[in-house]
Amino acid sequence: MSTQKYSVNQHLTETVLSWVKSGEIAIPEIQRPFVWDASKVRDLMDSLYQGYPIGYLIVWRNPNVKLKDGTTSSGRKILIDGQQRVIALKAAILGEPVVNKEYKQVKITISFNPKEEKFEVLNPAIERDSSWLSDISKIISGDINILELVEEYCGKNPTVDRNDFYKKLEALRQITKKQLGVIELEHDLDIEIVTEIFIRINSQGVVLSQADFVMSKIAANEKYNGSIIRKSIDYFCHMAIAPEFHSQIVEVDKDFSSTDYFQRMSWLKQENDDLYDPDYTDLLRVAFATEFNRGKMSDLVSLLSGRNFETRTYEEEIERQSFASLEKGIFNFINETNFKRFLMIVRSAGFISPDLLRSQNALNFAYIVYLKLRSLNYNSADIEKYVRRWFIFSILTGRYSSSPESAFDFDIKNISTKNFGEYLDDVEKADLSDAFWNVSLVQHLDSSVSSSPYFNVFLAAQVKDNDKGFLSTDITVRDLVTQRGDIHHIFPKSYLKKNGLTKGRYNQIANYVYMQSEINVKIGDKAPCDYFEHIQKQCNGGKLKYGGINDAVSLKDNLEMHCIPEGISSMDIKGFDGFLEQRRQSMATKIKNYYFSL
Repeated sequence: MSTQKYSVNQHLTETVLSWVKSGEIAIPEIQRPFVWDASKVRDLMDSLYQGYPIGYLIVWRNPNVKLKDGTTSSGRKILIDGQQRVIALKAAILGEPVVNKEYKQVKITISFNPKEEKFEVLNPAIERDSSWLSDISKIISGDINILELVEEYCGKNPTVDRNDFYKKLEALRQITKKQLGVIELEHDLDIEIVTEIFIRINSQGVVLSQADFVMSKIAANEKYNGSIIRKSIDYFCHMAIAPEFHSQIVEVDKDFSSTDYFQRMSWLKQENDDLYDPDYTDLLRVAFATEFNRGKMSDLVSLLSGRNFETRTYEEEIERQSFASLEKGIFNFINETNFKRFLMIVRSAGFISPDLLRSQNALNFAYIVYLKLRSLNYNSADIEKYVRRWFIFSILTGRYSSSPESAFDFDIKNISTKNFGEYLDDVEKADLSDAFWNVSLVQHLDSSVSSSPYFNVFLAAQVKDNDKGFLSTDITVRDLVTQRGDIHHIFPKSYLKKNGLTKGRYNQIANYVYMQSEINVKIGDKAPCDYFEHIQKQCNGGKLKYGGINDAVSLKDNLEMHCIPEGISSMDIKGFDGFLEQRRQSMATKIKNYYFSL
């Protein structure tokens, strides 16, 4: 029979708030800024006033850590669910400001109408209305003399019964005496069990990732700069998307803006590159794998708690070392030179737009490879080759698309102990056999999804080869990708629809091509045999109509760039299926040649 690993208790709202103020319960700021609308704060106050339940808070006790002198330090409780509710209570009851989605400090003031027993967010109209009490926090905190308030309010509202008004004021003040359910989880629970408890209890069904638990461990640690480290992760990821956020940090968080962390990430204020915009999970994953040679985030949670995996005890020295190693990994991740050189390598493989990048985990592990090989002093030429090759390899094989943590763990341990070139050669032999290139990849290209990773690799190959757009003489595929050009059909969609083909058949990767829109418009709904008849006339001195190609050699080269069989010039609906089969084979061959050229 399993023992219960948690306790459920009811506590007064004021007690819970006192624990938060004293630090007995640490708010890890998993969701960082306060994301609730002010109206949700109002509704929370109304629920408490009416005596309705507002859900459970879930806290997870940090383990007791063994100190150098042999004594143990008692672990703090970390709030892992209920952050928004607690911050709402602090805002409405204690009158504390909150940091909103824009990372600006704002005050949310809740007003109360005793006549209607109604709550509302303070606004100018309420402020002018004598029937409203504009700020409940002043009443609940006792900052206002209640007898004087009764006299003043009843003087302005002569129809109000004094006794009734006083009772409603007392009911308002009793909000802090309403009970909150607190579920306390034992420190030795595995993350998987904690997550399962969280999912089962959380009525909204919000799933916390293991990265969320890492963030909670970091933020709750005061001894090793946890709050600063957490902010550095969050701020870097936010600034990567919105460089203008730099000035807001300077304005809102002066303490952090004076840290070394902020100086190291300040280069982002002038950076508008959106090829790799990591979130905190990405950053943690890369920093952890690079410095700890592990891939499972649950291990990081344990290490940041000081866990000795051999003795199953918790030790301060392991906790200290783990924070130091994580800090080093974060510094390496956010380093301007590392970040920009890595993206330069990705671009050199033809991945020049975020539209071509559909696997964040493949990108994350490619960055791990880059940072790891740099730390192992591989020469720069080998690093570039290996990073490009591994990145495309992981996309083509879907290496990190399912069970990514296990794959990360397996690969980083091998990379740390083996020669990378030999390891890459081994996995290529295992996963990129002739059967993959000649059969599996061809089958993967039998798809109607234009965002398919295999089609994106094909486009990257075209970019790297500096291919021209279909039937173009000067405009390249690179130009069309970076300018958000359109993908069009070689066999026009309207032509195929006229001939009774369904969406799944006419929208085929092998029928897609990057083409200038003006050429596509002129082609209209013509069969290839019809519009190629005029193109061939162009190549024999005729008037230009479909692009600028005017000689047979250029036309042949253009078709080869796009893996289009020469027989296209005589094809109509009868040849469509055969065309798709031929082009898939040619596209797979182009991808193979591209891969081994990296």
